[in-house]
Amino acid sequence: MTDTASQPTQRRRIPWDALAIAPFVIFAVMFLVLPTISLIGGAFTDRAGNFTFENIGGLFTPQILNAYWISIRVSGASAILGALIGLAITLAIIRGKLPAPLRSAVMTFSGVASNFAGVPLAFAFIASLGRIGLVTIILRDVFGLDLYRAGFSLFSFWGLTLTYLYFQIPLMMLTIAPAIDGLKKEWNEAAQMLGASQWQFWRYVGLPILWPSVLGTLSLLFANAFGAIATAWALTGSNLNIVTVLLYNQIRGDALQNPGLGAALALGMIVITSLANIIYLFVAQRAERWMK
Repeated sequence: MTDTASQPTQRRRIPWDALAIAPFVIFAVMFLVLPTISLIGGAFTDRAGNFTFENIGGLFTPQILNAYWISIRVSGASAILGALIGLAITLAIIRGKLPAPLRSAVMTFSGVASNFAGVPLAFAFIASLGRIGLVTIILRDVFGLDLYRAGFSLFSFWGLTLTYLYFQIPLMMLTIAPAIDGLKKEWNEAAQMLGASQWQFWRYVGLPILWPSVLGTLSLLFANAFGAIATAWALTGSNLNIVTVLLYNQIRGDALQNPGLGAALALGMIVITSLANIIYLFVAQRAERWMK
């Protein structure tokens, strides 16, 4: 029997490599975990600091339910349209054998456009598609098409959806591009050797492989649009009753200020966006296994 006392004592090595993620952990705790805990506490606390379910019950009033429904519709519409348009553009760039410099330029622009939002984006669309915007005037005076007489309004549901597409389409392109790059040329060549057309290849091979990635990115786009506030506030103000604008009014407003209800609204948004992100992570893992 080996004497364990005679064995040299192994010193525990300090995991210096793990310290590299310390700034990220600290940042996440300070600006994600702690605010979330504070919101949960505020959602179940009244103005006197007592425990209550009144704030949660307030989420089921018609006005707030309607605000959630409009936000879900805007997020869903912008996510679906952004996914379809972004997928088509990315397929044309990558599978269309366009010059490498052109692809690099488009992807670089997509990286910039996907982060362009808030007041500057709202001002850009007002200057372009507002009632006296440049594009509106050109369509009216040159082509005889009056958008606003035809029923279009930039400050409506479809106007906000169109504005969101500016950053939804580039985000889709950036996210789906690696999955499209993963489609091996050998698969297409094998399908052609077996007599399959291009439509049959995409119907039975290409799209089924890309579908998990598309579905995961769709969830990401939904969460991205659902949490946007600066663009909606700068563009529509209180004209469109979406949940982010209602949340801002409850926390920062003068007449409607109710921090507890605002915390409950934020908690509801966290639940919805968390579900969308969980779907994205789950589907992304399945897509990664498919690409392998």
